[in-house]
Amino acid sequence: MVGLRIENGWRRFVKIDHKFNTISPEDLLRRINVDSDFYLIDTLTRDHFEKVHLPHAKNVCVFEITFMEQIQEITQNRNAEIVLYGSSTKSSDAIKAAEKLDSEGYIQISILNGGIESWRAAGFSLEGNAPHDPDDPGTTLILENGIYQVDTDQSLIEWIGRNPNAKHFGTVKISHGDLAVKDSLLSGHFEVDLGSIENINLKGDELQPVLISHLKSDDFFFVKNFPKASFTIENSKPAKEPLVTSPNYELTGILSLRGIEAEQTFSTTITKSEDGSLVAQAQFDMDRTRWGIIYGSARFFEHLGMHLVFDMINIQIKIIAHQVSEKE
Repeated sequence: MVGLRIENGWRRFVKIDHKFNTISPEDLLRRINVDSDFYLIDTLTRDHFEKVHLPHAKNVCVFEITFMEQIQEITQNRNAEIVLYGSSTKSSDAIKAAEKLDSEGYIQISILNGGIESWRAAGFSLEGNAPHDPDDPGTTLILENGIYQVDTDQSLIEWIGRNPNAKHFGTVKISHGDLAVKDSLLSGHFEVDLGSIENINLKGDELQPVLISHLKSDDFFFVKNFPKASFTIENSKPAKEPLVTSPNYELTGILSLRGIEAEQTFSTTITKSEDGSLVAQAQFDMDRTRWGIIYGSARFFEHLGMHLVFDMINIQIKIIAHQVSEKE
């Protein structure tokens, strides 16, 4: 619900569920043309502001930790009129900025209803170095068809193993990988060098090499006989709304480990870097006993005592893949 009231020549729309007034693009334009006895604040990033912004606006990005310090450089007068705007009705940027100002005692705060999107829709002029370019909000993942090769220097797998009294964690390297995108679906094959397994938490401890040797032994990964593990994507399912800050794909594939192949499903969050590379990150638990790694498992042994080890290994994956060719 919204309410309407008139204040100082402004027609303000007040949201019932919060205390901040809103102003329409038409009324803001009239106010800009009449006088400049208020501050118009763009709450978006500096890069976006340089691309497009409202006339006479100052940029103070709400995501910056120095947001309030920057506001106070503009005005320390808590009675000053301040109009905030953000991206659109879908974005909380201006509301969050208003909350910050309110908490610091600023009392005359208004929000442009609909932000830049509504201002543009009203046909009013915009400034910046690309004010007429399409404005991608960057919230949804869009993948172009292509073949991508894994950057093995920047990609890494982290692992965590636990027992009742402690946990150990470390890394293992991806030795090779290719990823293909076609019509928003993913396929690919990845290889892991199990000989590269490292432990982090015992660094400097005389037990660190003992643990690494044990992990490479036949009790665990049996690296001598099975130096590589591999994962082949067999099915990919994009999220209904593939947001770039949430898991946006579910991947199912065959994990080959210790000569045993078994299906593994996990969710991953994929984003794109500025150069168009794909960045995929995932975190999931895998039941090691499905691949014959049964050391310390109560499913297979009794009277384990101090040798008890939890069945689940936590896996965290970061893959960076650069496009090497386009795919029809």
